[in-house]
Amino acid sequence: MTTAAPPRDPEARGVRLVAVLLALMLVSGLIDAVSYLGLGHVFTANMTGNLVILGFAAAGTPGFSVPHSATSLAAFMLGAAVGGRVAARFGAGSRRRWTRVILAVEAVLLAGSAAVAFAGSGATAAEYALIGLTAFAMGLRNANVRKLGVPDLTATTVLTTTLTGLVSESRLGDGSSDRTPRRAAAIAALVAGAVLGAWLIPHHGPGLPLAVAAAVSGVLALVASGRE
Repeated sequence: MTTAAPPRDPEARGVRLVAVLLALMLVSGLIDAVSYLGLGHVFTANMTGNLVILGFAAAGTPGFSVPHSATSLAAFMLGAAVGGRVAARFGAGSRRRWTRVILAVEAVLLAGSAAVAFAGSGATAAEYALIGLTAFAMGLRNANVRKLGVPDLTATTVLTTTLTGLVSESRLGDGSSDRTPRRAAAIAALVAGAVLGAWLIPHHGPGLPLAVAAAVSGVLALVASGRE
């Protein structure tokens, strides 16, 4: 008699979530490079930095804009609110499907941002559209990544907690963690995205880095699994 092979877990098909979230760190670096360097010193992924910049702008510091920062913050919060609704709708079902839906929506939003950048680069209306679309996409994503709950990758746009854990729980600290490679990879991915964005923007404007970000999110939407 032969024993039938156990059915394969459909959640395991595709690229594991750790790798997917690390790739999203690179996308975040690209997005913040575009917003800070190309849209007037505003962050649309890193809201910690954006809140500080909003304070600078409110104090009248030259080079910063209250309307830009407020638009980014409002769009991010709206995206997070919608993301919470999406998480409530899909969170109880297939993790793989949930992840892919969110990444597909992000890819569409970033592709729309790229189209706006190519069509109206430099126009005031285009700047606000880019800030709004990218910040909304990052809020939507962050709300769902937080609900996914992958350790050390519960936020893909800010790494203060990750950096703290990397150092404090390493051999230099209390030596209590075995997640140093994951944490280091997350930091490296964000920096790599920022470097790539900073290199692309002077030569190609914001459109190309946004198109790259949309392409990465789109590919991840096709290949992400539901397993850590």
